[in-house]
Amino acid sequence: MAKKTSLRAPRPAPFIPDFDPVLHQRVRLGIVSALAAGGTMAFNDLKTVLDLTDGNLSVHARKLEDAGYLACHKFFDDRTPRTEYSLTDAGRRALETYLGQMEAVIQATRER
Repeated sequence: MAKKTSLRAPRPAPFIPDFDPVLHQRVRLGIVSALAAGGTMAFNDLKTVLDLTDGNLSVHARKLEDAGYLACHKFFDDRTPRTEYSLTDAGRRALETYLGQMEAVIQATRER
C-alpha cells in the first residue's frame, strides 16, 4: 500500500523575537512588573508579593540593577535599615519592548 503524501506546503516557522535575557526570566519579570504597576516598593513588600526568599530576591534584583533596569535606595528609618527599589527609565523601556514582543508572538500564534 502506498503512503499518502501531502501536497500542502509546510507552514513557515513563526517569528520568535530575540527576548532580553535579563527580563525573560520568571522572577526578574515579576520584579519589573510589580514595580511598573506599584511604583517604588520596599524589599520586604516585593519579597512578600512575589513569594521569594531574601537571597533569591537579592540575586535577581542585583542582575536587574547591573543591567540598569532597577534603582536600589538604601536608607535608615530611625535605626532600621530599609531598602527600596524603583524601575529606571531604561527598565520601563525594556519592559515595554518585552511586552510588545510577547504581544507579537501571541498574535502570530492566534493567527495560525
